[in-house]
Amino acid sequence: MTTPRYLDVHVLQTVPFANLNRDDLGSPKSLVYGGATRTRVSSQCWKRAVRLDVERAIGDPAVRTRRVPAEVAERLQRRGWSQEAALAAGAQVALSANKKEGLKLEDKGGTSVLLYLPEAALDALADLAEEHREAIEQTVGAKKPKAVLPTDKVGELLSERNGVINLFGRMLAELPGAGVDGVVQVAHAFTTHEVAPEIDFFTAVDDCLPADAVGSGHMNSAEFSAGVFYRYASLDLVGLRTNLGEDVQMAEELTRAFLAAFIASLPTGKQTSSAANTLPDLVHVAVRADRPISYAAAFEAPIRPERGLAAPSRDQLSRHAERLEKLWGTAGVLHSAYACIDEKPLNGLGDPEDSFAELIAGAVGAAYPGASQ
Repeated sequence: MTTPRYLDVHVLQTVPFANLNRDDLGSPKSLVYGGATRTRVSSQCWKRAVRLDVERAIGDPAVRTRRVPAEVAERLQRRGWSQEAALAAGAQVALSANKKEGLKLEDKGGTSVLLYLPEAALDALADLAEEHREAIEQTVGAKKPKAVLPTDKVGELLSERNGVINLFGRMLAELPGAGVDGVVQVAHAFTTHEVAPEIDFFTAVDDCLPADAVGSGHMNSAEFSAGVFYRYASLDLVGLRTNLGEDVQMAEELTRAFLAAFIASLPTGKQTSSAANTLPDLVHVAVRADRPISYAAAFEAPIRPERGLAAPSRDQLSRHAERLEKLWGTAGVLHSAYACIDEKPLNGLGDPEDSFAELIAGAVGAAYPGASQ
């Protein structure tokens, strides 16, 4: 039996007047592709939204933070430790992280690098400090305290991984063996057509002005845009099983959670003032034995408005996929299906499904044949 190696997911999503991902000037992020300026949502932005949705689905959150010492200290203070001893314990976590010089602390007590670990590991670090409370309290007030926590145990806790870390990976050169190869590739989302951002001038009324006063309490402007986004991600199925020690049941659960999150997630930028809470118009999923394949080139020539932009974008994706099937072949495609808001068939995208739930179930079943039986 051919081993499924990759799961590709392609999404077309219409987003109305919004600014999901801003640049340093507050404008919607953009790129020039095919000679046309498009609105862009960075992979990091949408990936974070996906990650948080996966965490909620599996009930095992992770945290990316420089504040591990402070988080440990806060937990210990809630357990009755003095502030001085708790802060010393937090610093000890950094000092005892490895056998060389630990992790460097900045002026405000945070680590010099972002750590990425399961939230449960913070409680475990506080438990470890409890076991060595007497030794930690003896370091209070010392200008250059020595590490008193067991280095191997601290390194082990800081290197723990959970579902989202096994999916998205972790780069941490300061702790040997803590790195995790990410198995998810997420492309920058971009509009299938040219976009010119619009400026929204707004004012805020001061409700407590005197009756004879005129004018607003605040004036400003913000930029927004609208469009049909092409989104793409690929999941390395073999890599995920490797990260999980060949735990196929957990791999199946994470794949299902990732697919559901990638379809449903939305970045939160400017959402309180735009409420751009749309769902995808089209989702296509393929399980492959050869290599990941993006369909971004379908939109190198920007879609021109005809009867709107969404329907022509779906048609163009279908034509491009069908043409690639002829060029590349289908020997490496183990499963191909799509769910779409249109009822008309779309060639090149596999079998139609009536719902996203059925689409996900079929893809996961093809990715892990026989795993749920």
